[in-house]
Amino acid sequence: MPIQIVPHSAAFGAAVADFNRRMAAGGSRWSFYTDPLPDWIPPRPGQRVWREYHLAVEDDAVVRGAFALKPQDWWVRGETVVVTDWQGPFSEGAIDPRHGTLGLRMMRDMLKKRPLLYSWGHGGDDQPVVQMLLKMGWKMHQTPFCLLVLRPFRFLRLNALLRSSPARRLVLDLGAWTGIGPLLLHAMHRALRWRHGRRFEPRWQEVPAFGPWADELWERVRDRYAAIAYRDSESMNALVPPSGWPPATRLRVEQGGRTVGWALVLDTQMGGDARFGALRVGSVVDCLADPADTAEVVAAATAHLRQRGVDIVVSNQAHPAWVEGFRQNGYVVLPDRRMFAPSPALRERLEPFDATAQGLHLTNMDGHGPMAL
Repeated sequence: MPIQIVPHSAAFGAAVADFNRRMAAGGSRWSFYTDPLPDWIPPRPGQRVWREYHLAVEDDAVVRGAFALKPQDWWVRGETVVVTDWQGPFSEGAIDPRHGTLGLRMMRDMLKKRPLLYSWGHGGDDQPVVQMLLKMGWKMHQTPFCLLVLRPFRFLRLNALLRSSPARRLVLDLGAWTGIGPLLLHAMHRALRWRHGRRFEPRWQEVPAFGPWADELWERVRDRYAAIAYRDSESMNALVPPSGWPPATRLRVEQGGRTVGWALVLDTQMGGDARFGALRVGSVVDCLADPADTAEVVAAATAHLRQRGVDIVVSNQAHPAWVEGFRQNGYVVLPDRRMFAPSPALRERLEPFDATAQGLHLTNMDGHGPMAL
């Protein structure tokens, strides 16, 4: 029987485990979920965001590939539209040429199920995927990465990405131990803050959940964005449950007794990470505010993470106002570090795309969540 693409179910748990073993034996680093019910945002009636799993099954028994979809309500120029992030597809085509076309077939199936599809996260090391999407008519929109070094000595000594050769390690170690490196990093971030001439005195509080205050904010600011995933209390409490993954802290930011925004932050002790080595990484994984108030929210999130003792703070952002808010707080903005790739149908829905991109709000929560953070 030919390969069929079907929803994941408990009947395929063992077959997915076999698929994962074959992939690992073939040298692939990818695997798929054996449990058909997602741990993160499982489908529930009436929910605005959820995840679902699909399998490519041969002879009703052998799993040859898989992918995940995350449909979510978006607010696009005053209308609610269901837009879908995808994860995968993973197939045995990566290790067996007999299934070399299966990935493309699964991509077409995803588009049939959810035409308004996008990917958010591909970088320079994903060129095969990028080239495939370009050939299929997808748009590639580059977005930046924001970085603030709070503890320069530890950054120079423990980060992995910059310490990729003996010569680099020697230079970074010399810079750390002589004190020149920390001095230069502090001066760089201070200069970036002084350049904008603003001082922030943020007030924030940790909250256990999103409540009516978040809905009021959402209703007030959503039309300030051209395209944005729903960030009402119901959606955010589904994305960030009281327990489980992701273990984010919710910060409600206030000014003059009024909620001006919120931020989701993580404090993660890394160990052997390919980018961050053994650093303690703070991350701003989601945020919402009027575009005019972004710097205040970033200041609050940064101050909170500084108090917790993280070594660095990082964030992926797309909206120019949010990028500017990070820059005003002394962050280094590294361009073209992550790609937003809308399908042809989604790109058409977002036309004129160049104008929409200036009002497009994306954070880590708009993809597969804050993975590896």
